[in-house]
Formats: sequence, structure tokens, C-alpha cells
Amino acid sequence: MRRWLMLLPLAIFLVVAVFLYRGLYLNPAELPSAMINKPFPEFSLPSVQGDKTLTKADLLGKPALVNVWGTWCISCRVEHPVLNKLAGQGVVIYGVNYKDVNADALKWLAEFHNPYQLDIRDDAGTLGLNLGVYGAPETFFIDAKGIIRDKFVGVIDEQVWREKLAAKYQALVDEAKP
Repeated sequence: MRRWLMLLPLAIFLVVAVFLYRGLYLNPAELPSAMINKPFPEFSLPSVQGDKTLTKADLLGKPALVNVWGTWCISCRVEHPVLNKLAGQGVVIYGVNYKDVNADALKWLAEFHNPYQLDIRDDAGTLGLNLGVYGAPETFFIDAKGIIRDKFVGVIDEQVWREKLAAKYQALVDEAKP
């Protein structure tokens, strides 16, 4: 019995070491989301531009990317020109300005252009919390009925769009066709 007690710390160490070793090979950009295949959360929040109140109903009708961004987010600055290019090619993008100062967001959109067909102001981060957002940028793929079909964490650059995301978006567009 005494020998078994002496081996217990070694057994615990080995179990922990296996989990840590496995963690070395996980991709942090592939964070699982409990929201996949669930409806986009209900919300009622102001628009970044103007006094209009936006709700989930405003997101329905066509497949879209819902991009969580902030002026405080350095990676969002890197991603923004690509979003502008995608919007120019007809990709529907809605923005969620996450935990930001609205005056800063307005200045950003004026300076760097606005790729968002709708831009939701989430000052307190409540919508982000309901979506399970860890930070920015994060991008959700929603279908025409407002169901979240996929999520991407990190910067969308041209290579990521071409190799990982364009086909997912196109599949949603094709699914929505009558």
C-alpha cells in the first residue's frame, strides 16, 4: 500500500503531462463555439451610425458574415482592407462594434471605409457575451434564416478567405437560392 502511495504523484504528473503535450498541437484559432447551428441571439442595440435600433430581424433574409471588431483591436486594422474588398465583391458583412467608444468607431469607419451593411453598437459587450466572443476579430457565418453555421477566430486575410472561408460563404449563398 505504501509503495502505491509513493507512485501516485508520478501517475498524476504523467496524466497532466499527456494533456499538456496534446495542447501543444491544438490550433487556438479553432475555438469551438456552442453557437454553431443555433439561432443568432436576440438583441436590440443601436447602430454605430445614426440613432436606429437594430435587432436580430435586421440580419435575416440573406447569408452574411457577422464580424466582431473594435478600434482598439490591432488585428482588426489588418483585416479591415480585406473586408472592404470582400464587401466590394458583394459579400454581405454585418459588423458588431465590440466594447468600443462610438466616436472612435465613427472616426475609424470614416477613415478606413465601411464594409458593413449594418453596424451594431455593442458598447457593453452583451451581444458579444451571448455569442461567446473571446475577443476581436471573430467572424460568424449566418444563413438567411439567422442560424449560425460557422465561426472563424482571427484575421481574415486574402489567403484565409480564399483557402478556408470563401467556399463556406458560397455554400450558404447557394443554399439560399430558390
